[in-house]
Amino acid sequence: MASLPISALQPQSNLSAGTETTHMVGTSATLPARLSALEWSVVAMAERYSLSSIREPSRFISALNAVFGIRRPNRLANESLEALRRIAILAWHHGWNVPKSELASFLQAGFSVDHFELIQNSIGQARAGRGRRTVR
Repeated sequence: MASLPISALQPQSNLSAGTETTHMVGTSATLPARLSALEWSVVAMAERYSLSSIREPSRFISALNAVFGIRRPNRLANESLEALRRIAILAWHHGWNVPKSELASFLQAGFSVDHFELIQNSIGQARAGRGRRTVR
């Protein structure tokens, strides 16, 4: 069994053009996008929400909701999780066709285009998996 010396596994700092990047021997230069368990739960939760949950209600609709006891889902307190929730709701309903303004908000919240692609691919796989039933 072959092994690398411990010094080969240590991250090496490479300073070029004023930016710092970390390179590992034997790995690619960029790490794949990942979401935490909390972020994945927000994406899964977004499947149950309607598009109206991301729109701000008018005063008239708010009054009607109060009279009839209709509750709207609350916005998430964390702005980055709220941006993730909004983009996930749009992805569940419209696939890749999301408004540029929502995508810009998602990117400003600290996510990347790779995160967006990861979410879209995951939702696409979930949709495709529902079409197939396993025979027991």
